[in-house]
Amino acid sequence: MFLNDLVDTYLTIAAPSEGIYKEKGSKFLSFAYPVTSIDEIKALIEQKRKEHHNARHVCFAYMLGADRATFRTNDDGEPSGTAGRPILGQINSNQLTDILIIVVRYFGGILLGTGGLTQAYKSAAAEAIAAANIEERLVEAVYKVKFGYEVMNDVMRVIKEYALFIVSQEQTLDCRITFRVRETMEIEVVEKLSNIQLLKLEKVR
Repeated sequence: MFLNDLVDTYLTIAAPSEGIYKEKGSKFLSFAYPVTSIDEIKALIEQKRKEHHNARHVCFAYMLGADRATFRTNDDGEPSGTAGRPILGQINSNQLTDILIIVVRYFGGILLGTGGLTQAYKSAAAEAIAAANIEERLVEAVYKVKFGYEVMNDVMRVIKEYALFIVSQEQTLDCRITFRVRETMEIEVVEKLSNIQLLKLEKVR
């Protein structure tokens, strides 16, 4: 893969959102959350289970990472593939990541069948996404540089050339700068900074 082929943006939701879908007496309450870790996801699911302890099912799907490689679905007792998978399908249809969608079902007394369940969970997830503000974010790496004042101009020239975002800056006996760089520029920026004498470069994440 060439460097220019890299995609260093991804889509996620800006804030939590909710939706609701009703079918034959059953209510499907949907909750979408922006998330960044498994621990955060577990806590949100546990919170919803406590809030809706009288609900028949609390199903979910999530996806993490800019590469959209980490995901999971859970049917929570519904027929296999009728809940978590259609929820994940809506996440995929909207090309989202770093998102958790929980759908809470209150049973209305009438069985919906596998087709009806699949449609209901799909629709509930779609309602939560439709209510959300979808935003594009950059995939970025974070670096720390430490250098002497004599090469300050060289460092700042690279920072300005690539419009790097300075997270923090400290000037004592030497200079220390923490900055963010877009993934597609990372190799080039690291190479240029590494060519500056007596500069120490460390990748934070």
